[in-house]
Amino acid sequence: MPLLEARLPTPAVNRTPTWRERWQAWRDGVLTSPDFQRRAARTWWMRPIARRRARALFDLVAGFVYSQVLLACVRLRLFDHLAAGPLSAAELQRVLDLPAEGTERLLAAAVALDLVDRRESPNGLRYGLGKLGAPMVSNEAVSSMVEHHAVLYGDLADPVALLKGGTAPALSRYWAYASSATPGTLPPEAVNEYSALMSASQPLVADEVLDAYDIGQHRCLLDVGGGQGRFLLAAARRSAELKLVLFDLPGVVPAALRAFAVAGVAQRAAVHGGDFTRDALPRGADVASLIRVIYDHPDERAATILRAVYDALPSGGTLLLAEPMAGASGARRMGDAYFNFYLLAMHGGRSRTAVELGRLVQAAGFEGLRELATPIPLQVSVLVARKT
Repeated sequence: MPLLEARLPTPAVNRTPTWRERWQAWRDGVLTSPDFQRRAARTWWMRPIARRRARALFDLVAGFVYSQVLLACVRLRLFDHLAAGPLSAAELQRVLDLPAEGTERLLAAAVALDLVDRRESPNGLRYGLGKLGAPMVSNEAVSSMVEHHAVLYGDLADPVALLKGGTAPALSRYWAYASSATPGTLPPEAVNEYSALMSASQPLVADEVLDAYDIGQHRCLLDVGGGQGRFLLAAARRSAELKLVLFDLPGVVPAALRAFAVAGVAQRAAVHGGDFTRDALPRGADVASLIRVIYDHPDERAATILRAVYDALPSGGTLLLAEPMAGASGARRMGDAYFNFYLLAMHGGRSRTAVELGRLVQAAGFEGLRELATPIPLQVSVLVARKT
């Protein structure tokens, strides 16, 4: 009998609902009523709200199709073709190498998504860059991310299985270090593809971070998980005297060495290979950066990385942590929906708020934590702290 009792659910505690809970229950009942939905669509003062919510819900349903339209535009280099000026449908059909119907469907979709504009001219209808298509011209960073998402979408084909952990996502193999117990032993072929993607997408965030924080006040920057060195190269352009130190997996660092040599900064750059969850970081820097690193890892490993950075810095040294954060102003969907599922498929970390990251930073020993404003929080937010 005691064993049976132990299996029974704990009875709910009876209490009087709050006014807020009562209002929420009433609202839910109203909004789920088919009769109310019909009346809302036909009543003049409720019709705009009903239409707006219907559009928002349909956009959620159709989001994958929209993303695939963008992917088609990128793969066909549509935006680059239009960069020199508007073209007719017939001209685009030739350069895109599509049948007439395929061209027509793509252009109609691209116009609807503000990627392309329809433009009337004396010579007839032509197509030019739309307000969302123009920033895509020769944009290696965004184009690389658009192409990369084919892997993510494959993993999301069965989101329930992904949530249950019953699948082995392709994304976890792509970001091999995130799920490896010994990432320092990964061969170059296991790290080259993701490292190239990170390098291509780094310009999206590097200038925003360096605009928010004056790197010129420091003498030596250690970039932990620095990949092919794109952030360090951006910092080097901001400060001609800044010494550069990069730490990443052994399979990654040869590409960084080549990049520093090509950029002409090899004489003030040092590159170290290792595993930041196991190996001590190089010392001597007065500022250390973690650019899009911590969100790749669960709390325990993130704490290990932050403590390693703390140990490597001298007293008064600065931590510069930058990544997309959950709950960021104007970017809640990006942090709480997109990155949470991306990182789930990656079998890595999770999207954290600035407050949650701050707790990890302070637990590692850092003090004086502050958040810096960035122009586009959707892309990156910045935290700064010091070792006392």
